[in-house]
Amino acid sequence: MCGYRVDESKMASDPASVKGDDGPASSQAPPLSPNTPAKPPELPDELVQAGWSKCWSRRENRPYYFNRFTNQSLWEVPVLGQHDVISDPLGLNAAPAEGDANGRKRRMSEEQSSNKRPKVCLSNQLSAGSIKPGLFCRIYWDLDVQTNAVIKERPPLPLLPPHPEIELQRAQLVTKLRQHYHELCLQREGIDPPRESFNRWLLERKVIDKGLDPLLPSECDPPISPSMFREVMGDIPIRLARIKYKEEARKLLFKYAEAAKKMIDSRNASPESRKVVKWNAEDTMNWLRRDHSASKEDYMERLEHLRLQCGPHVAAVAKDSVEGICSKIYQLSADYSRRLRQTHLGLLQTPPPTPVPGARLVYCYPLRLSVPSPVLPRVELHFENDVACLRFKGEMVKVNRGHFSKLELLYRYSCVDDPRFEKFLSRVWCLLKRYQMMFGSGTHEGTGLQGALPVSVFEVLHRQFGVSFECFASPLNSYFKQFCSAFSDTDGFFGSRGPFLSFTPASGSFEANPPFCEELMDAMVSHFEELLSSSSEPLSFVVFVPDWRDPETPALTRMESSRFLREQLHVPPFEHEYRSGSQHTCKREDMSYRAVHGTAVLFLQNDAGFAKWPPTPDGVAELGSAFKPPKTNSSTSTSGPAPPGPDSTPKAPATPETKEKQEWDETMRKSNEIIYFLKLKT
Repeated sequence: MCGYRVDESKMASDPASVKGDDGPASSQAPPLSPNTPAKPPELPDELVQAGWSKCWSRRENRPYYFNRFTNQSLWEVPVLGQHDVISDPLGLNAAPAEGDANGRKRRMSEEQSSNKRPKVCLSNQLSAGSIKPGLFCRIYWDLDVQTNAVIKERPPLPLLPPHPEIELQRAQLVTKLRQHYHELCLQREGIDPPRESFNRWLLERKVIDKGLDPLLPSECDPPISPSMFREVMGDIPIRLARIKYKEEARKLLFKYAEAAKKMIDSRNASPESRKVVKWNAEDTMNWLRRDHSASKEDYMERLEHLRLQCGPHVAAVAKDSVEGICSKIYQLSADYSRRLRQTHLGLLQTPPPTPVPGARLVYCYPLRLSVPSPVLPRVELHFENDVACLRFKGEMVKVNRGHFSKLELLYRYSCVDDPRFEKFLSRVWCLLKRYQMMFGSGTHEGTGLQGALPVSVFEVLHRQFGVSFECFASPLNSYFKQFCSAFSDTDGFFGSRGPFLSFTPASGSFEANPPFCEELMDAMVSHFEELLSSSSEPLSFVVFVPDWRDPETPALTRMESSRFLREQLHVPPFEHEYRSGSQHTCKREDMSYRAVHGTAVLFLQNDAGFAKWPPTPDGVAELGSAFKPPKTNSSTSTSGPAPPGPDSTPKAPATPETKEKQEWDETMRKSNEIIYFLKLKT
């Protein structure tokens, strides 16, 4: 039996871009849609839509027919509505299930991307009454929405195609670079690296990096990262945490005074700095010895005074050392990047060609690579319950069944060089490994940087404001099948249009929810301004950024003062949710977490965009309502539903699931608080 079943009846990818509901507003000819020749299907369309595909049995050396929705297999050509379990020679038949228990008509993308057995089945096999409640898994994407984004036709990019061997080496080098960063912080400053500072360093560096490696920075100016420098300096001489109790405040004050005095003694500080720091540290210690009746507020006030007095002097003596850490990490990254590229070029058959710019206006389509992909090594696939496990040379990556099915659909829609899915598993392995390396493999690490909007918000954005495109997403967390993402080489096969900062649409309605990295958000605003100023076609961006006010974020300040700002909405903290960045691996109950900061929603539009997709009061109110957590959201989709009163429904008894959900919310809250606290410190 083959390791992965190939649906040959739907191997041909659909058109790279299709015309949306809204025609282009330009007076030029209508945008073109590049098409690829389709392979004639081997099964009738009714069987294909019902989930049947023709596969090949290595054990029996002959074809058979497999239904991906019910796990049924037949030697004979299947007939809808008829199935005899005796004719299931492979023993893969399972109890089929009906569609939605409420009788709702399911979208095609829901039916195709459903993998759990009780979730989807042939409509004429079982009645809805035979389905057990609570067995359905919600779909977190809608791949049926067509794009309204128009771009100039782009030539294939001269990027090196992904290869498992190279991706494995890259993962090892990134892990080694993380270890170097940890050791340098510990040896030079006596601290652990700030939480997820390495992840934010990768994001901030790629904003200005002109190097050729998709992940490791290699050509940045300046070489010293402001983001990494700022975060490491913020934890010197010790990391300050949020305090809840008086004893914690007392211990933190003592540790800060002791660490500041020790640092100033061991570094090459000026006499004035030594005098100021030593006097303040000793004065604080004497105060702690004699005053045992102080409150938590007294300790915190004293700590703030000590930081103001000693902080500048401590920062001055640590500046050169921290710059050395940042410089060393960048130099190692550049060296690793060069080594990887030389190895990668050795695996290719032909050198990268020179791209030729296009000129025609077309609906946006996934990126294409001009360098042909070599034969890729085999990646093993097996399933553990509802998790797909892909293994290459002992390195395993995991993704849940639903998202694995989503990747398969995106691959069908977007990939044009692999109609037989021979490279699918290798490319999925590279994709998962790349994102794992970018955001870390620790528990819940990187989930905040990959957080996505709730499904209800996307539905309102599409219905009210014509949004059909995400500016910051990935094949794993996207809602639409058209999106921009961080990596062109791995993500283009799954629908990505490339990084947003290099994406130049002429028209369309877009959603932007960037990773909360200040440098990236600032570059995003500059790109918005350039696009809106240069286009006379309808162009609209609905932007979601954290509502940081103390101090204010430069990106938010710039957008609020922009001449393209048409409307603004504030969503209070703790009253809305985000989808977890690890949604492709986490449990369903961990899919969402409560936001501890407010979110600012801004509508940036040129005149034509404002006329075509106006942010009406009703639409904005419905958007605010859709952001609310499910337990406070109305059961209808009307705009501005009133939340139920505190005593309107009795509280459900605590269960292990709700307990686990509460623990996860608390973990994410603490994570966001640390990021917010770092923001306040700077």
